Amino acid sequence: MKSSSGRRRKERTTPQRAVGPGALAVALLLVLGSTVGGYLLLTHEDGTASAVSPAKQPGTAKEPEWDGKTKVLGDGSTSYTGPQKGELKPVRLKPGEKPPQFVVFSWDGALEGSDHLFSHYRELAKQYNAHMTFFLTGIYLLPKTKKDLYHPPQHGVGAAAIDYATDEHIRETLEQLRKAYEDGNEIGTHFNGHFCGAKGGGDWSVKEWRSEIDQFYSFVENWKTNTGYKDIPPLPFDFKKEVTGGRAPCLEGQANLLKAIKPLGWRYDASSAGDFQIWPTKKNGIWDFPLQMLPYESGKFQGLSMDFNFLYNQSKGETQGDPAQFPKWEQQTVDSYMAGFNRVYYGSRAPLFIGNHFEDWNGGIYMKSIDQVIKNVCTKKGVKCVSFKELADWMDVQTPETLAGLRSLDPAQSPDWSAVVK
Repeated sequence: MKSSSGRRRKERTTPQRAVGPGALAVALLLVLGSTVGGYLLLTHEDGTASAVSPAKQPGTAKEPEWDGKTKVLGDGSTSYTGPQKGELKPVRLKPGEKPPQFVVFSWDGALEGSDHLFSHYRELAKQYNAHMTFFLTGIYLLPKTKKDLYHPPQHGVGAAAIDYATDEHIRETLEQLRKAYEDGNEIGTHFNGHFCGAKGGGDWSVKEWRSEIDQFYSFVENWKTNTGYKDIPPLPFDFKKEVTGGRAPCLEGQANLLKAIKPLGWRYDASSAGDFQIWPTKKNGIWDFPLQMLPYESGKFQGLSMDFNFLYNQSKGETQGDPAQFPKWEQQTVDSYMAGFNRVYYGSRAPLFIGNHFEDWNGGIYMKSIDQVIKNVCTKKGVKCVSFKELADWMDVQTPETLAGLRSLDPAQSPDWSAVVK
């Protein structure tokens, strides 16, 4: 199948099983390569609305003060330009204070293809005062002519389950990465070859996951050498400082992945599938930000918060690719996302995680749905559309008692906040 970015996919998602009321769907998603007053202050240094500098993890050394000078790194592919501007400043909740409603929009395999969806969502985020997480696939900055530089775990040299990007798309992706970072968005990782199933991430050892991560760093820190592009300035950030989490292809292999990323000081992992809409906890000392089960068809079913309409309709045996079905499925998707949002917005205020891809499946209904959801939710009172890193910052400054109280809530439970927030 040709995607709208012009690259041919070598795999498809498998159907998710929709389940009836009272049961949780088994959500194994084989995804393709391609987130007031007092709780979270969104203020620039001049006092205008928007921003947040990252919270330091407890026990970590203080960052040396930036001297205001850009430091070009390595071969000139990246640079350090000081703390990211526009990030949210995390502030501890006051006793009895209602938490903000966090919403995280994240994108797997961020690539600026011929569909220009990377730039579209970067610009949409800016329009609605939102920040997003863009998970970059490392080989999208590696020319196909240099594919032999990639040694994927348990696969042949240069192998990948997705196509390498065209030279034009590499150049355009570099531009969007720069602009996304400058807008305050997060750049995370979707790793490299997007291998699923047998010999995929679920079969990889800790050492193999670390190899995949090290190669990701190599591709993004040496794109200038690998591409030969001398007319493009360095990216304005240091990947080893800024990449603090990711999502594994097909949501596979989290157990060993967590062991691999802990020594790197990563803050979170977004590779879990099918959890309830509850406040997050940590696994192995790392924040676990899972995809979530959202109510479908007025709560008759639960669907995964990632392109789940495609999977749900497939599980019902409905014809895929029938244009007559697109308007119905688009509205179902919007309704399901909004039902999930409303359940927590008027209830526990647990963060809502929505994952997606830059793809045009079924006439682009998922893109149109996300556009509408962004407009609907990011404009509501008390809602903060943030990145995963910003959410981790906020969670880290809350008291253990408050976090425990938040985690005790059911998704739709609207509590007496004075009894929860300590």
